[in-house]
Amino acid sequence: MSIRGFCLGTNPWSLWPTLPGLRGLLVLGLILGLQTASSNAFYLPGLAPVNFCEVNGETSYCQSSIELYVNRLDSVESVLPYEYNTFDFCHDFKKPSPSENLGQVLFGERITSSPYEFSFNKSETCVKVCMKSYDTAKEDQKKKLDFLKRGMQLNYQHHWIIDNMPVVWCRDINGGNKYCTTGFPIGCFVTQSGVSSDACFMHPEFNKTNTYYIFNHVDITITYHSENEVDWYVSKLVSARLEPKSYKHVDENHLTCNGTPMEIPGDYTDKLNITYTYSVKFEENKQIRWGSRWDYILVSMSHTRIQWFSILNSFVVVLFLTGMVAMIILRTLHKDIIRYNQEDIQKDYGWKLVHGDVFRPPRHGMLLSILLGQGTQVLIMTFITLFLACLGFLSPANRGALMTCSVVLWVLMGASAGYVSAKVYKSFRGLKWKTNFLLTALLCPGVVFVDIFIMNLILWIEGSSSAISFGTLIGILALWFGISVPLTFLGAYVGSFQKFDYPVSTNQIPRHIPHQDFIRRPLFSIIIGGVLPFGCIFIQLFFILNSIWSHQMYIMFGFLFLVFIILLITCSEATILLCYFHLCSEDYHWWWRAFLTSSFTAVYFFAYAVYYFFARLKITGIASTILYFGYTMIMVLIFFLFTGTIGFFSCFIFISKIYSVVKVD
Repeated sequence: MSIRGFCLGTNPWSLWPTLPGLRGLLVLGLILGLQTASSNAFYLPGLAPVNFCEVNGETSYCQSSIELYVNRLDSVESVLPYEYNTFDFCHDFKKPSPSENLGQVLFGERITSSPYEFSFNKSETCVKVCMKSYDTAKEDQKKKLDFLKRGMQLNYQHHWIIDNMPVVWCRDINGGNKYCTTGFPIGCFVTQSGVSSDACFMHPEFNKTNTYYIFNHVDITITYHSENEVDWYVSKLVSARLEPKSYKHVDENHLTCNGTPMEIPGDYTDKLNITYTYSVKFEENKQIRWGSRWDYILVSMSHTRIQWFSILNSFVVVLFLTGMVAMIILRTLHKDIIRYNQEDIQKDYGWKLVHGDVFRPPRHGMLLSILLGQGTQVLIMTFITLFLACLGFLSPANRGALMTCSVVLWVLMGASAGYVSAKVYKSFRGLKWKTNFLLTALLCPGVVFVDIFIMNLILWIEGSSSAISFGTLIGILALWFGISVPLTFLGAYVGSFQKFDYPVSTNQIPRHIPHQDFIRRPLFSIIIGGVLPFGCIFIQLFFILNSIWSHQMYIMFGFLFLVFIILLITCSEATILLCYFHLCSEDYHWWWRAFLTSSFTAVYFFAYAVYYFFARLKITGIASTILYFGYTMIMVLIFFLFTGTIGFFSCFIFISKIYSVVKVD
């Protein structure tokens, strides 16, 4: 950001620190838009492709075996995910499972091996995987069957992985379009009243009431691309699709994979055998190359496509309002400064009247400095994480990388939190810098940890795969107290010897504040201040919530980073505008108001999350409801901290500048 105009006296452009960001925002939007439009490949730096070849041509350079991995099972009707092995499916405990990073553990991902294994370019039909037998007279087998029924009733979804790609399930919907997801259901259930779930609704033969239909067969289609120009015998996988089906296998020795579906009556009390089978075929595609194989995920997820027109419309509206606000303030301030600097004016009025009180330390200054320190830490963490994700380093192909990067950055940014908190507290004439350091290092992270611990207890009780192990909790505490807290102390120690320089001195006796009408009172301005920033992000917020709670993939990090920059600018402008109006009405209590004006966007965030819960989700159960709002409160707290920090420092820079260019006796 250029600061050349700061030395130009009363030049109005020097009074708007964030205005150069508007010009940069246009350039950034153009670059990101061109990058998105011109890119045909979802490229992850450092991820090497795997070469496949037929069995008779297998070498050290290529392999013929294709392994299928299974991830946790989740549902849009429950926040509780479960490991694949929790359900009584076909297991293969002999194969090693891939190791999980910190991000995968925190997100509850549990990727394990499966007995499904294929040979490249070898099509197979109706291959038996295993058979599961249930005797309802035996308590343990009855519990397994009941748990399987419960999973079908809540529409739990499989998530399979082939060559680090999610296997998608596509089905036809109205209008001849295809609706595709990265998961497929265990089965479906027709209630006693004849109401069927989505999967049963697509199959007319699934029509018996109070009956479960389990998908015990899958037709898998693997698409590959051959590098004919270089190695004619080497191929790379570019997509994987499947079609779940239900078959009742009568003769285990002669499987045909056709006929009547596999039914499980709701009141079934006899013995039951379920045979799991699969069919696989390979197709060559000469158009799709390995570098662009993730593009089919974008095409298949039509229900989560970014609405380009809506994004562009919001972008133009924000820029228009930004220009309006900037011109109003700059023009008004320019006239004010010229009028205040004229020597023939004997009496001050307007915002110049409060020059002796505008930098008076606020009440509860320690708490404000703590929030600003934590907000700076979260702001830097968010900016770097989104920037790296925008470059492709934290793509969904690198599972868990986004959360791992966020945690590591938060730990390493402890020094910035301590430094900012201590410097602000010193500027407030605070003396207890050690207490300030301890609260900065422990207050907000402690609230988040207690929240996570309580929710983890619920996950442990429910037996969910998202439950964090005791060892992982100890590791998180070690990162917190072993790295973050010492770095916070280091930053606080350095910051305790520094303070901000104010352009004007503070009077010993506080000035009386005139009576303020309703629209100029703090509560009204704080509520109004969060409307514009929230209006900039609510579209992206919808897709982010879909990604988290509806288990949909989010990869539009370029647009997310652009919206993040827009959020920074709008928070700054809204706070500065309202702060200027209050100073003109001789109300100099701006410290807390500046923080709360922009951070009130988090309240709208929470309100939208409540609306999303009741209007979009089908979550049932007390445990799932508590977990939803528990995780939401963590996101709201993070949003509250960094938006408030943006508004505070924008207003502080603005006020420092306008009082530095007027003559004060």
